[in-house]
Amino acid sequence: MLDVTSAHAIADDARVRANVVRLAAAQALTGANSAVIFATGAIVGSTLAPDMSFATVPISMYVVGLAAGTLPTGAISHRFGRRAAFVIGTALGTLTGVLGSFAILHGSFALFCIATFLGGLYGSVAQSYRFAAADGASAAYRPKAVSWVMAGGVFAGVLGPQLVQWTMDVWQPYLFAFSFLVQAAVALIAMGIVAGVDMPKPAPADLHGGRPLRAIVSQPRFIAAALCGIISYPMMNLVMTSAPLAMKMCGLSVSDSNFGIQWHIVAMYGPSFFTGTLIARFGAPKVVAAGLLLEAGAAGIGLSGLTAMHFWATLIVLGVGWNFSFIGASALVLETHRPQERNKVQAFNDFLVFGMMAIGSFSSGQLLASYGWSAVNLVVFPPVVLGLAVLSLVSWARRRKARLEAAMGEFPDAI
Repeated sequence: MLDVTSAHAIADDARVRANVVRLAAAQALTGANSAVIFATGAIVGSTLAPDMSFATVPISMYVVGLAAGTLPTGAISHRFGRRAAFVIGTALGTLTGVLGSFAILHGSFALFCIATFLGGLYGSVAQSYRFAAADGASAAYRPKAVSWVMAGGVFAGVLGPQLVQWTMDVWQPYLFAFSFLVQAAVALIAMGIVAGVDMPKPAPADLHGGRPLRAIVSQPRFIAAALCGIISYPMMNLVMTSAPLAMKMCGLSVSDSNFGIQWHIVAMYGPSFFTGTLIARFGAPKVVAAGLLLEAGAAGIGLSGLTAMHFWATLIVLGVGWNFSFIGASALVLETHRPQERNKVQAFNDFLVFGMMAIGSFSSGQLLASYGWSAVNLVVFPPVVLGLAVLSLVSWARRRKARLEAAMGEFPDAI
């Protein structure tokens, strides 16, 4: 019996590791999709939009797509398996590139917004890669699985902005039109990779059962995890979305902007090679807290100057802060549900994160146009303070409960 159990454990471990490799590769290619949109969206928007205050609407539509796709992704994964959702997502990514290129060639702002919305749907599917990597993994390996998949984004940080740099002038005078067409080809390659992920359809027993969603999401641990995700991702997005246009308004070049976005994305995903180890050693709450503090530090740098170096430093520190806070929050979510509950809980968590991000994203263009780059950075501080306070309170309550339970076990008559 022990030999059979051991054989199953080894087989499951090998399957999980193989999936991690594929999902990390898919993360890299999918990240190129978002990198193209974030590097070009505000600039194309300022060219096509009827008013400068609408310049960041295409990126906001991408974020709306992220929010809109989370619950359907969970439902498709629950009913047909994760692999089906992954293939549908890459198909939407291909359509994003084709439609985006067409919109630029024909000068259609509305069509370009639809393209970025579809890109957001693709991105929402890709957000489930990190959770999918943990399916079947041991409790100790889950944070590392999540972290390694996120590490694939390092290559997105190189590929996406460089793709824009190499292709933005190919179809003059239609800036970035060819970039989107190449992005469609990258999505097709990603489709071939995710099609080979070894994730069978859910067993009939897994389609039913589990606790009600309300009971799961009312846990203090889930509330803290979701709130920190809601703060870390939207605040990062607010600053990142505004940065390319702010750099342009300050007289900096597109190359300067591309360089900043490239290293921002590298900073977002580069720490993933060791974030899982940090979580295993120090615990997810401490890693999340460090990430939120780094995001606040990035805003402080943004307030200190308007040179290219200031923008680059802001984006790099912001990326590292997002990595720690978002991966840490994702690890906390994994602690709140049972295997049969994972799809609905993970999808609901991402819906909260990207729903709030969508609301904030629509205000970023108006905020930048009306009040400037300083206002964008100042907005970061209050949510970060709130997140740190809630995280500290929940962690303190959890430690206190553990001490009381230990005391009751040792001295049952004392309590």
